[in-house]
Amino acid sequence: MSQVANSHLRALYVDFNSYFASAEQQMRPELRGQPIGIVAVMTPSTCCIAASVEAKRFGVKTGTGVRDAKRLCPEIQFVEARPEEYICLHHRLHEVIESCLPVTAVRSIDEMWCELKGSDRLRANAERLAIQIKEKIYSEVGDYLRCSIGIAPNRYLAKTASNMQKPNGLVVIEKLDLPQVLFRLSLRDLNGIGHAMNERLIANGIDSVEKLCMASKLKLRKAWGGIEGERMWARLRGEWVPDPATEKSSVSHSHVLPPEYRDYTGAFSVAHRLLQRAAARLRDYGFAAEYLGVRVKLIVRGSKRSEHSYISWGEGCSLAATNDTTVLLKTLEAIWANYPRDGHVQPMAVGVVLSELRDATGITLGMFDDDRHELNQVLDAVNLRYGKNALYFGGAHHALERGGPRIAFNHIPDLELEQGGLGVWSAGKPGKH
Repeated sequence: MSQVANSHLRALYVDFNSYFASAEQQMRPELRGQPIGIVAVMTPSTCCIAASVEAKRFGVKTGTGVRDAKRLCPEIQFVEARPEEYICLHHRLHEVIESCLPVTAVRSIDEMWCELKGSDRLRANAERLAIQIKEKIYSEVGDYLRCSIGIAPNRYLAKTASNMQKPNGLVVIEKLDLPQVLFRLSLRDLNGIGHAMNERLIANGIDSVEKLCMASKLKLRKAWGGIEGERMWARLRGEWVPDPATEKSSVSHSHVLPPEYRDYTGAFSVAHRLLQRAAARLRDYGFAAEYLGVRVKLIVRGSKRSEHSYISWGEGCSLAATNDTTVLLKTLEAIWANYPRDGHVQPMAVGVVLSELRDATGITLGMFDDDRHELNQVLDAVNLRYGKNALYFGGAHHALERGGPRIAFNHIPDLELEQGGLGVWSAGKPGKH
């Protein structure tokens, strides 16, 4: 048997370290070497959506509140996120990796993986490719953009390897290394094992990675409550486990409100803008939605300035399958009529979700729907051609610069689509149908 045929390395995983923070440090040299926290808006009540390597050494991490971050690291600098810049940089990094090795899939804004084939599965060749990717990123994109690369028999173990040495690591896991090489990790170090899953594993007598690796396929199926347990059993043994086919189940947008938008009118304007963008995305995907949900995170002020708590308000509405912006905005108005007008609460963040999706080609249009369908197509085309806010529904007027691209875990916004896709007629103020 040839050396290539005997090689089990099939996945190379690239994980950019502290991506948002490193991107800012690359673009702004004065921030290099400094502890920085990336925030959605500049306000003391928000939290870090990313932290630089330097800030992480003080215990600051994603989700750390601004006040706590200052306590942990008095020298930390806060930088307001610039999603459009990060998206553009992501696409440039994707191009560079593609020039070395075809990218199989983008997993998030800062992670992507490549399937190794032929002689690239040999350890020496795979390591050479990893080094080439690193060097090309440094020379063509930026020397402050560090990435950790994991190489393994499957994507799951390659991702695990990429997390084992940060920042700027290169770790190879071969089948001969398994499972002992994983024993030094904690259960929470493994992708897919969050707090709830960790508790379930402990309840099933599995409190370490060693016990997880030694457990039978049947025991893991029981712990996971289904076939995913068997898939985990196979992954941990280096078997190639194809990802199950997935279908898009929803389109959503959310936005943390800056201080000047934290009132009834400002929150509605941002929700209006978010829904217009979501509707444009829905049409771009070829879907229609049968449910619109709205959620607002609220801060409840106590009698003292320092006393406050958080609650959520949200409502949803079922509707006939549609991707018509006018219909969706009227539904939003009806929902928003129930928004709490209590003077003790203040909106902090707004989100909209379109779910129960179906193929738009199967929708039967009403007497006037066909004209609106054509109008939506024309308006989308105008906005794509002439850019951000060329045409928009009037309810979003006060939030034109808000609700811009927000980077979700597994969705990299299309900047052309995200900056356009608005409508033309004023939807008026929130109220009942």
